[in-house]
Amino acid sequence: MQLSSVRSRMFAVTIAISVVIQCDAAVGLIELPAAGDFGPLTVLYPTTARPTVIQRDGFSMSVAVEGQPDAGAGRLVVISHGSPASPWVYSDLAKSLVEAGFTVAFPEHYADNSRDASEPGPPSWRRRPLEVSKAIDRLQGDSRFSRLLNFSSVGMYGMSAGGHTALTLAGGRWSPSLLRDHCQNHLADDFVTCAGPSVGLTGSVLDGPKKALVRAINDVKFNDPAWYSHTDARIKVAVAGVPFAVDFDPDSFSKLTAKLGIISARKDRWLVPKYHSDFILTHCKECVHLLDLPTGAHGALLSPLFPNLSSHMATLIGDPPDFDRATSVPRINAAITSFFKQNLGVPE
Repeated sequence: MQLSSVRSRMFAVTIAISVVIQCDAAVGLIELPAAGDFGPLTVLYPTTARPTVIQRDGFSMSVAVEGQPDAGAGRLVVISHGSPASPWVYSDLAKSLVEAGFTVAFPEHYADNSRDASEPGPPSWRRRPLEVSKAIDRLQGDSRFSRLLNFSSVGMYGMSAGGHTALTLAGGRWSPSLLRDHCQNHLADDFVTCAGPSVGLTGSVLDGPKKALVRAINDVKFNDPAWYSHTDARIKVAVAGVPFAVDFDPDSFSKLTAKLGIISARKDRWLVPKYHSDFILTHCKECVHLLDLPTGAHGALLSPLFPNLSSHMATLIGDPPDFDRATSVPRINAAITSFFKQNLGVPE
């Protein structure tokens, strides 16, 4: 009886420890509604509340909805999604960050998201940095987070169009006219940048008319020589993954306002590296080349990847045959998480 009692107690302790470990590893979820001119804000954070499996945009995630936030590392990272996307294609990165103690906020970018893609490009790029700042403002004014986070040392991550947001918030300035000029000079080599993902060159007799039409549209659409910029003193570290970058003034990267990491993917057919990530690295001496993915395409930084891609979209963001997603994605997320830990002054 005594041995049985000891075993029972050991079993109970083991179960209790298991429950605590599971709770400690939980990801909390709070979804703040749209406010004024700014869209909804999704927040993921450390919590000890019990998680459940939810569905969002066709993706599943184990989270504790409205669970009580914990301080964790006391640092915030804002993620700017691509065009058009949602928070959920960055779920694995968000989980990696939350497990390291970060709170993660995803602003939905107006008219350039998975529910409404009516206004991408420069109109969105002008709004996006402001939407990131507004996301920080909202959490700074939310009693559940204001006492837990150090808002003087914030990180931000952006991929693709979100990478454009990261470059802007790190101190870069850009102009639509530079995009127009780039597309006049390099249209065939960087066609998706100039025409968007809905149309492609196929080597047929239609390629000539397609290029002529894109040039004519861009001459009007991007006929704006103004410079655009927006920085936020609270953002100390930024990571731009496969960023849209051809419209930036290279001289603006001589004095960054935030430590900036760049991720490039050699097989990116959406944003050709030599015109985008490599262009930034050539002109930004202070930038850190955080990762260079030799077999990665544009979608290497999306995880989970969109399901049921069309053949055209699979060509643009699907994985090349030699890209090992199972091992590469955890390594990518770990490198991004480590970069923020090292540079945001995360307490040990």
